[in-house]
Amino acid sequence: MTSTEATAEAPASEEKSAAPTATRRERNAAARAAKKKATGPQTLEERLAERQAHKERNAAQRRRYRAKQKAKRAEARAAAPAVEEQHAPEHGPGRPKVRQGIVVSDKPDKTVVVRVDIARRHRRYHKILRSSITLHVHDESNNAHEGDTVRVQECRPMSRTKRWRLLEVLERAK
Repeated sequence: MTSTEATAEAPASEEKSAAPTATRRERNAAARAAKKKATGPQTLEERLAERQAHKERNAAQRRRYRAKQKAKRAEARAAAPAVEEQHAPEHGPGRPKVRQGIVVSDKPDKTVVVRVDIARRHRRYHKILRSSITLHVHDESNNAHEGDTVRVQECRPMSRTKRWRLLEVLERAK
C-alpha cells in the first residue's frame, strides 16, 4: 500500500466513523480539510472559477426554493375562500355621516347632547376598545329627551359646536 492510498482510505474511514456522532459543522470542516489535502495549492484563476461556480450553485438553489415558495403561496390563495368586497362606504362625497346614540342632556333650547359609544377591535392585539364621543345635535322641535336613543346626521355648522341634526327618535326613555 502506498502512502497516497493510505491517506485516501484514512479520511474515508474517519468520515464513516465520525458521521453519525459528529455535528454538521464538524462534518463540513472535515470535508473541507479533505478537499484541501486532495487538491493542493491552487492558482488565483482556479480559486475565482471555483468561487463563481459556488455562487451559481447557490443562486440556482435560491431560485428553486423561491419558485417553490411562490407556488405554495399561490396554491394557498387559490384554496382560500374568496374575500367579499367591502360594501359601499358609509361616508363618501355628498353622503353625510349618520350616527346612533343616547341623549345625555336636553337642557339647551333646540339642542340635545348625544353620546355615541364606539366599540372597535385593536388591529394588532385584537382587544375590544370602547370609547365614546359627545355630539351637540340640533333638535328643532325639542322632540328628544334625556335617555332617548336617537339617530343623528351630519349637517352644516349650526353654531360653534353644533354640526349634527336629529333625524329620528328610535326609542323613548322609560
